[in-house]
Amino acid sequence: MREFIRLYFDAYKGLSTPAWMLALVMLINRSGAMVIPFLGVYMVNHLHFDLEDTGVVLSCFGVGAVGGSFLGGWLTDKVGHFKVQLISLVLTVPVFFLLPELDTVLKLGLGVFMLSIISETFRPANSVSIAYYSKPDNIIRSFSLNRMAMNLGFSIGPALGGFLAAVSYTFLFYGNAIGAFLSAILFFLYFRNRKGNDRKVVAQEVVDDPKGDRSPYKDTLFVLFSVLSCVFAICFLQLLNTLPLYYRTVYQLTEANIGVILAFSGLVVFSLEMLLVHIAEKRMTARAVIVWGVLLCGLSFLILNLAHGMWILYVSMFVLCIAEILAMPFMATVTLQRSSLKTRGAYMGVNALSFSVAHIFSPFLGTRVAAIYGFETLWYGTALVLLITGIGFLIVMKKMRLSDF
Repeated sequence: MREFIRLYFDAYKGLSTPAWMLALVMLINRSGAMVIPFLGVYMVNHLHFDLEDTGVVLSCFGVGAVGGSFLGGWLTDKVGHFKVQLISLVLTVPVFFLLPELDTVLKLGLGVFMLSIISETFRPANSVSIAYYSKPDNIIRSFSLNRMAMNLGFSIGPALGGFLAAVSYTFLFYGNAIGAFLSAILFFLYFRNRKGNDRKVVAQEVVDDPKGDRSPYKDTLFVLFSVLSCVFAICFLQLLNTLPLYYRTVYQLTEANIGVILAFSGLVVFSLEMLLVHIAEKRMTARAVIVWGVLLCGLSFLILNLAHGMWILYVSMFVLCIAEILAMPFMATVTLQRSSLKTRGAYMGVNALSFSVAHIFSPFLGTRVAAIYGFETLWYGTALVLLITGIGFLIVMKKMRLSDF
């Protein structure tokens, strides 16, 4: 037991103060993240959209996210990660106040598109910022710390959102706006004059970097890696799209009960991610960790078809959380280490892009398969796709140079 506790606290040692502050900003922002997890339920229950129209609106988020990822990566290399993150956080606030006034498929689709194109510019800039303020030997754990904070916030936000939705869905949008505003204030106050790596060192690294100005779009192995990441994300994002609808339509759960399950997922990732990542990076290759994460993700959806009951929902969610912990931090790190200092924003933009594209196809495909063939077919199909994706990662990453990890 003493060894376990020591290992657990070792996972947090050596992280820089700015890395902790970035995590705190993320925690505050995600603690107000109530809209997206309940957006599908909101459209079906409150606006009375059918599943197909709900999928279309959710896909609009993905379309905007694609543009936001391109824009965020490009702007980060041009104007810097601080300005991009601050502007993104500030501009999302009025959009959240606007969304509850939109009550048709077209209006809400455009509103969600606007929200995502603004909010998703944050992702590549934030990833570059984490790398900028991290020590070279703990970048993976810095990413994990940021994701841990995000997931703790994700456990608070949906749990609170579930209860607020029971009173009024409008409170979800206002809560999200407040969270974004508070995180923007903290981010500005702490990082406005903050420096990262010494500029002379950075300049010398740029000169010596053998990768130079290589575009991520000309890096064939990285493009294949990103396609596989996108397929993984399409399946994983059922967590935010069809899973809440599954809980509602098949298990007849209330919004509060759905919020509790989603909160459980955030707590699992919060409590275990740093420890598991710390162990994995010492004992496993990035390839092995990512492949196992993808395969466990498939198992989590397959479990839903093996038994029926509330307990199976929590077992499935627990396995899905372990999959997320293993796969996502190492995907971000592989992306970072394939890039040069000059192209870091572009590479992180492509990494964000793979998940943004998934935001388009995940709800579109998930809701249609569920509507036409049923949820059981959707879960079997998702498990099969993830099995194939895991094999794909195994092949592609085997061809990547070991030094890139």
